[in-house]
Amino acid sequence: MKRRGLAWLLALVTALVLTGCGAAGSTEMAAADNSSSAVMEESVLAEPQAAYGTDGGTSGGASTGERTAKRIYTADLELETTAFDQAAEDLETLVETCGGYFQSSSVSGGGSDYRYAYYTIRVPSEQYRTFLDQAGTLCHQLSIQEYTDDVTEAYYDVEGRLKTQQTKLSRLQELLERAETMEDIITIESAISDTEQAIEDLSGTLRGYDAQVAYSTVNLTLREVYRLSNGEEPAENFGGRLSRAFSAGWRGFLELLENLAVALAYGWVLLVLLAAAGTGVVLVLRRRKKIQSPPERTAGEKKDDKRS
Repeated sequence: MKRRGLAWLLALVTALVLTGCGAAGSTEMAAADNSSSAVMEESVLAEPQAAYGTDGGTSGGASTGERTAKRIYTADLELETTAFDQAAEDLETLVETCGGYFQSSSVSGGGSDYRYAYYTIRVPSEQYRTFLDQAGTLCHQLSIQEYTDDVTEAYYDVEGRLKTQQTKLSRLQELLERAETMEDIITIESAISDTEQAIEDLSGTLRGYDAQVAYSTVNLTLREVYRLSNGEEPAENFGGRLSRAFSAGWRGFLELLENLAVALAYGWVLLVLLAAAGTGVVLVLRRRKKIQSPPERTAGEKKDDKRS
């Protein structure tokens, strides 16, 4: 009889987790057993009901109206600057001031190319708005996109299931202490192992949610440019438009000359080699021409030809 009661209690604990606190159905089934089993069932049901709340939802120990909202904030921010090194230093200072950190960073370009920096920045959620506002003043802001992911329901659902698994583990440990046969011990220990694994998985999910909620993510791109793309104000008259056109054309011409000078500076070795090769070809051609052309005759030879 004891063995039958122990197996029944083990099955009851497992059924509670699968049915999400099916208290009514479990009570009816337990009524068929002896009084001691009914007392144990009432004890098993008590904590899962508290964990899920009286409203039938996963309240995490509080009613739905008392839950703390769980939101994950993410932003994609694109900036440009003509002073890349100073801008990167200012961003680092801003991140430190806001209590954040660089999750990842990379810089590409350099030399004759303009540089690009890509940062993944984590800042405390309470400093999220402050960071975005101040970052936009350090450099010229090209674009910004923000996203909000409300994970409140998912968070408290996982929290409720975690509490249920913890209650189940406690009950299984109590049953293990009262087990009398090796078969019961093996069965209960297997159930404990599965429950501990479920607790570990659910705890990891909650930690992941907590990390994302506590620290917002900013994906920031910093571009080095020759001139900020602020955009020109529309001219009010023809003279203003013409003046702006001449000014823009002159800046474009200067930029073209700079790029050409940089390209020539990088390719001077090739130019020297080409010039040397061209000079060698010219000298060879001249030498061949001299060899192939007949020698000029002297004045005496020309007179002899006339006499003959």
